[in-house]
Amino acid sequence: MTVANIIDRRAHPYRWKRIQAIVEATAHDNGVEGADEAEPGDPGTSVLYKERDGISVSEAVAWATAMPCEVTLYLYEEGTN
Repeated sequence: MTVANIIDRRAHPYRWKRIQAIVEATAHDNGVEGADEAEPGDPGTSVLYKERDGISVSEAVAWATAMPCEVTLYLYEEGTN
């Protein structure tokens, strides 16, 4: 589908070989003040929360893009969450 937003919460943003990636449906962000509004996905295909650890930034973007709904991709230091 689509990566609608990327939130980078890494303390070392130039480390890209091994990170932790988390995705959530972008519609989860609709309640945040100032957020753009995303269309809620089909409940059968919406992503509540998924994570992968020890992947590269490139792999994280490809993985998030393959989700069945519009997602927000969060980037963290490897093993921090």
